Amino acid sequence: MAVVDREGVSELIENIVVIKRVSKVTKGGKNFKLSVWVVVGDGQGRVGIGHGKAQETPEAIQKALKRARKNMKKVVILNGTLPHEIIGKEGASKVLLKPAAPGTGIIAPQPVRAILEAAGYQNALTKSLGSNNAINMMKATLNALLALKDPQEVAKLRALDVNIIMRRFGRGRKEAESQAD
Repeated sequence: MAVVDREGVSELIENIVVIKRVSKVTKGGKNFKLSVWVVVGDGQGRVGIGHGKAQETPEAIQKALKRARKNMKKVVILNGTLPHEIIGKEGASKVLLKPAAPGTGIIAPQPVRAILEAAGYQNALTKSLGSNNAINMMKATLNALLALKDPQEVAKLRALDVNIIMRRFGRGRKEAESQAD
């Protein structure tokens, strides 16, 4: 479980992704609340999503931010992009994440872009393959990022040299050497 430094809380990137009004129908009528989904990240490989629900918007946002900070997880960033291609799934949503060359930027729908930017990625290509539900796309993106493997981790598991793994990841020798240092 990731622990957030209390001093570093102000340095986090916070992004509200979804705000919607939800209702509960009771015998006495409809009860309305606001449901908020937020993304929080430090821009250096830690990201979390949170959900908050309350009568008032600021209250719901505070709940969501608190939960997102509590749920922050470490993700792999390799030279500002993803180490390899991966598909994340959640419900009927599938999100394809691909590494991109420097200068490409993040090409993604808004819920996916919010997570990638908060995590600290500068270059990535994405495609939504299933449902475009924003909440499920966020969860699918986070699932994909958590499933990414670091080249050093893969090399250790396969008992191979990091340079061989980096070539298989599609990176050149220079990047492999700079990553090994």
